[in-house]
Amino acid sequence: MQGSSIARRVRTRVHDPLLFHCRVHEEAGQDDRVPERGLLTVPDEVWALAVRRAKVIGPLAAAGTAGEEAVAAAAGQLGVSRRQVYVLLRRWREGQGVVSDLIPGRSSGGRGGQRLAVEVEEVIREVLRKHYLTRQRKTVAAVHREVRRVCRVRGLPVPSRGAIVRRIAGLDPHAEKTAREGADAARALESAGGQVPPVIGVLEQVQIDHTVVDLIVVDERHRLPIGRPYVTVGIDVYSRCIVGLVTTLEAPSALSVGLCLAHMVTDKRAWLERLGVEAAWPMAGKPGELYLDNAAEFKSEALRRGCEEHGITLRYRPPGRPHFGGIVERVIGTLMEMVHELPGTTFSNPAQRGSYDSEARATLTVAELEKWLAVAVASYHGQVHGTTRQTPQARWAAGIEQRSPTMVGDETAFLVDFLPVIRRTLTRTGFVIDHVHYFSDALKPWIARRGRLDRFVIRRDPRDISRIWVLDPDGGSYLTVPYRTLSHPPVSVWEHRTAVERLREEGRAQVDEEGLFRMVEQMRTLIDTAAATTRKARRDAERRSKAGTAGPRDKPALAAPPDDTLADGTSSSRAADAGSVPPFEVIEQW
Repeated sequence: MQGSSIARRVRTRVHDPLLFHCRVHEEAGQDDRVPERGLLTVPDEVWALAVRRAKVIGPLAAAGTAGEEAVAAAAGQLGVSRRQVYVLLRRWREGQGVVSDLIPGRSSGGRGGQRLAVEVEEVIREVLRKHYLTRQRKTVAAVHREVRRVCRVRGLPVPSRGAIVRRIAGLDPHAEKTAREGADAARALESAGGQVPPVIGVLEQVQIDHTVVDLIVVDERHRLPIGRPYVTVGIDVYSRCIVGLVTTLEAPSALSVGLCLAHMVTDKRAWLERLGVEAAWPMAGKPGELYLDNAAEFKSEALRRGCEEHGITLRYRPPGRPHFGGIVERVIGTLMEMVHELPGTTFSNPAQRGSYDSEARATLTVAELEKWLAVAVASYHGQVHGTTRQTPQARWAAGIEQRSPTMVGDETAFLVDFLPVIRRTLTRTGFVIDHVHYFSDALKPWIARRGRLDRFVIRRDPRDISRIWVLDPDGGSYLTVPYRTLSHPPVSVWEHRTAVERLREEGRAQVDEEGLFRMVEQMRTLIDTAAATTRKARRDAERRSKAGTAGPRDKPALAAPPDDTLADGTSSSRAADAGSVPPFEVIEQW
C-alpha cells in the first residue's frame, strides 16, 4: 500500500522532484516504529538490577497466585519489602514479561537507591577495576582511600566507605573471584566440570553453532558454481529438535545468530509456504538459555543486551571441554552426512572426495538447498533418537504439554534488538555512517535541539544499509531513517567496504558519497560482465541479490527459489520433494 501511494506521487508530481523527495522522507518518518525499552540507554548497574529482579519475579509470576511465603522469600532475595515485590509482580504482568519491565524509575533515589553523582560512580568503577579486581587483592579500606584521593583531585564529593562496600557486594562473585584469586580458585563457583548440566524441559537450553556446508552451490542465473554456503543451526537440547536454521553465503557473524534466533522464536508456517515446502515444523519459541562456544560473534553487545531484554540467558562452553557443545555439533555432523548424498558434495575431506568433481556435478542453488534442508529437518524430527529413545517430534509434543513456549509476533522488532549497534551524533543534514548520509523529516525536531542531545543509538542491518533504525531519545521506539539520496541503490556492508577499498587504491585521500556509489555501480557492472566466467564474480552477484531482499524491510526471510530446471533436466521443485530426502540412518548419540 505504501509503495503504490509513493508511485502515484511520482506520476502526479514528477515536475517537482524536490517536493517528491520531501514527501517520501515524510512518509518514511511515519513508518511503524519498533519499540525499544532500555536495552542500550540505561546504565550497566541499573540494567544488572533489572536482570536480577527478572530472575526472581519471572518465575514467581509464572507460578500463578503468589503466596505470602513465596513473596517473603522473593523480598529476601531482592533485599526489598514485600510491598515492593507486589509492585514488581504487577509491572511484570502488565508489561511484556521482559527485563525492561523491571527497570527502576528515573528518580531511583531514597533508601537503598543509588544517590551518588554519575561522576562519582565512574570513579568508583574505575578504582574497583584497577585496584580491587587485581591479583594484589587490596582491602576495602585501601580502595576507599584511593577513591577519596581521586575524588578530591577531581573536585568531587567523597562517597562513604559503606557506599564502596555496597558496590563491591554487587559484583559478580565468579568474576570477582577470578580477578582476585585466579580461575582455579573460582572453579568452585562453577557447575561440576566433568558432566554437562542436565536439561529437563523444552527450550530450557538451545545450542547454536555454524558450519560451512559440504556442498558446492550454483548461482540462480547461470547455474554455475559459486562455492560453499554456511549454515547456522539451533537445537533444543531436551527434545533434540532443530528449532532454528539459517543458510547464507556470508561467513558466520553476530547477524547469523540474530537471524537464527528470529527464525527460532516465530511460527515457521509462513516461511515454509514461501519456500514452497509442504512439511510440518511446529517447533518454535523463546529459549530460556543459549549455549554457545567462545567465538567473537557470540559475544557482541547487541547479542548480550538483546538476550537480556528477552529473558534469554547466555552461557559459554568452558574452554577445553568440547563435549559441552557436542549436541549441536553432532546434529550438524548428521546433516552433513545427508548432504554427502547430494550432487556437488565436497564430502568431509579430500581423501573421502577422491576423484569426485564437486564443481562439475553441482546443481543446487542456495534457495534450493534451503528447501532441501527444511524437508530433511522434518524427516529428522520423525526418526527415533538413539539417546532419548523417542522421536524429537514426540518428545517436543510431550514437553510443551508441561511448558507452553513463548512465541514472538513481530519478527522485525525482535530482529532489530539483535542488529549491530552504532552510535553517531546528529547533524543538520541527518546522520553520516561510513560516508553515507541518512535523513528523514522525522529528525527535524531533534535537529533543532541537537546541541543538548548525546550521541544517538543506531541499528543497521549489514545485509542492506539503505536504511537504519534510530532510537528516539525521548521515547521507547526505533525510527526508520532511509538514505538522504533515495536514488542510491541498496547495498550490503561487504559491498560498501569493497568500494571504499577500491577508492583508496585509486589514491583517493577522502571518500565522498557520490564517488562511493559510482564505484558500487562500476563493480556491479564488472561482476555482471564476468559472472559467466568467474566463480568469485558469480558468488558476489548472488550475495548482492540476497542482500537486497533479506533485510527486515518486511519480514526477515530468505527468498523462495524459482522453479528452475536443473542441469540434468530435473525440475528444482522435484529436488526438494519430501520423498527424495533419505531418512537419518545415524541419529546423534548425545
